[in-house]
Amino acid sequence: METFPFAPGTSVFKVEGKMFALSRLAGKPLKVSLKCEPALAEQLREMHEAVTAGYHLNKKHWNTVVLDGSLAEQTIKDMVEDSYDLVVSALPAARRRALGWNRDSSPASGDLGRSARD
Repeated sequence: METFPFAPGTSVFKVEGKMFALSRLAGKPLKVSLKCEPALAEQLREMHEAVTAGYHLNKKHWNTVVLDGSLAEQTIKDMVEDSYDLVVSALPAARRRALGWNRDSSPASGDLGRSARD
């Protein structure tokens, strides 16, 4: 669900009331902040100039990604999916089932986690 709790131009995406993505829509270049498992967050920052510690967020758990064309589209999609999965994985089991979410492993063990460690 997309909301605008901070300002009309700041888009916040939530699942079950928990934020997993945040973006200032008029930003040039466009940036999106995404939740991330701490060890993977550090790896992504080391690997990509476009990935930095979360701006105005807990830098241990959030990355800000500059959407300037330097990252592959699939990498960005994987980061968004990992952010969503990380938030959903922390929800109670009944809420996860209601969302149709049934991952057997942690978000960090997904495709993005493997590619960052390779």
